[in-house]
Amino acid sequence: MLLLVVLAPLFALVAILVFLDDGLPVIYRRRVVGEKSEFDAFKFRTMRRNADEILNANLVLRTEFQRNFKLKNDPRVTRIGGFLRKLSIDELPQIVNVLIGQMSLVGPRMLTAAELEKYGRDKVLLLSVKPGMTGYWQVNGRQDVSYEERVKMDIYYIEHWSLPLDLKILLMTPLKVARGEGAH
Repeated sequence: MLLLVVLAPLFALVAILVFLDDGLPVIYRRRVVGEKSEFDAFKFRTMRRNADEILNANLVLRTEFQRNFKLKNDPRVTRIGGFLRKLSIDELPQIVNVLIGQMSLVGPRMLTAAELEKYGRDKVLLLSVKPGMTGYWQVNGRQDVSYEERVKMDIYYIEHWSLPLDLKILLMTPLKVARGEGAH
């Protein structure tokens, strides 16, 4: 709760910037799978309102997205969205998801139901823990690693979880974000 109070001015500034750049809504609700069920993870909107249309109109982009669930040079990202993503400011509304018990500060990546299939037999393991705002893959490559490596990192994190590992990840996250390492 304290984080929400402290970050309230930043939230207000970002909401205004998102609105001025591409209108409403300023919050994007990403439908993801969690420990108990699906839920909406909150993010500041970084993509154009017609992002789905842009993706569906371009076969090359759509193919790349279906392979990695990410696009390195994503034409759907707004001007302010690129900045928010680089500094991971777009993720800050997930503090609300943490407060209501859907996420934790540290954990495996948030996944959509479609992505879950890439985990094969390990999807049961993945669904045994809450996704995190940050995690092992974010401090060990972020977007610069393949999807298969991200899956392996999530499994590694779950199988080797410890409080010292979580503390290390929490301490490393601001350093990685400040350097802009692996941010797209």
